[in-house]
Amino acid sequence: MATATLTIDLDALLHNWRALDARSGAETAAVVKADGYGLGADRVARALMRAGVSRFFVAAAEEGAALRQAIGPDPEINVFSGHMRGDTDMISDMGLTPMLNSVDQIVRHVEALPAHPFGVQLDTGMNRLGLEAPEWDAVRELVLQRGPTLLMSHLACADDPEHPMNPRQLAAFKEMTDGIEVPRSLAATGGILLGEDYHFDLTRPGVGLYGGMPFVDAAPVVSLRIPVIQVRDVAAGESVGYSNTWIAQRDSRVATIAAGYADGIIRAMGEKVDVFADEAHCPLIGRISMDMIGIDVTDVTTEPSEVELLGQHQSVDTLAHAAGTIGYEILTSMGQRYQRRYKSS
Repeated sequence: MATATLTIDLDALLHNWRALDARSGAETAAVVKADGYGLGADRVARALMRAGVSRFFVAAAEEGAALRQAIGPDPEINVFSGHMRGDTDMISDMGLTPMLNSVDQIVRHVEALPAHPFGVQLDTGMNRLGLEAPEWDAVRELVLQRGPTLLMSHLACADDPEHPMNPRQLAAFKEMTDGIEVPRSLAATGGILLGEDYHFDLTRPGVGLYGGMPFVDAAPVVSLRIPVIQVRDVAAGESVGYSNTWIAQRDSRVATIAAGYADGIIRAMGEKVDVFADEAHCPLIGRISMDMIGIDVTDVTTEPSEVELLGQHQSVDTLAHAAGTIGYEILTSMGQRYQRRYKSS
């Protein structure tokens, strides 16, 4: 087999959800947008339902519709992008709950689906989605009369516990919502870790479920093993890969592995990461190409048939650091060519 195997450990996913759930007295939902951060929203959500999750969040109505078909009629599916033009039938038919972000969305929803559930997103300083304070003041009574299911906002800097933006947003959220008898939500993964002041009635972890920062205690959920296509001798002074960027400083053994930037192994990682043959480090050499990568196996005792890029030795955040990005991008870039295997007890 010349494609890599991506293994998703659903037991580790559930461990992470339970660990985050235990950090607050609030209800704990789950964010499964971007196809469950690239790991398969259908499988991820069904596993989380076994742990008791009954509320999910997705980015768009189309994601919500696909999730509804996968998990059935009972769980609540909330849509961050709200009620967009053209979404009305999908929201109604699939029983989705839009988080309304603007006065236009509120009007659209109330006129098209006056009895249908909705939540409201408030902007507390991130300037991305949600009603700003003056807009909220203008429509607040109208909205509250119609019984929203949730008032929510999103923290911009929760991955940095000392950032002054966190308490500023908390104060703004409380000013906009204190005294209202509607469930509230401010915390995703980083917000949960900031402590109980940020928890309110509902938390909605995302990346921490999948083993990513800032949840440093997360169990690894993803492992990636890549087959070796060929091993060759390379004499000192010879080069490997495009543009001769790696030149052997000694007589070497070089393996070509079957993955590349088309599979989400970001080209900018270059030679900043290793792969592992059992416990042995095998440096990446030369440029990451579309479908193949060279690795140095000179010092490996037994020539490997496959190597590990992600797993117990190396996390998504290690790869992200090497690529100058974040773990979210690594997870959501995982290539469609991978053979996917789900582990669950």
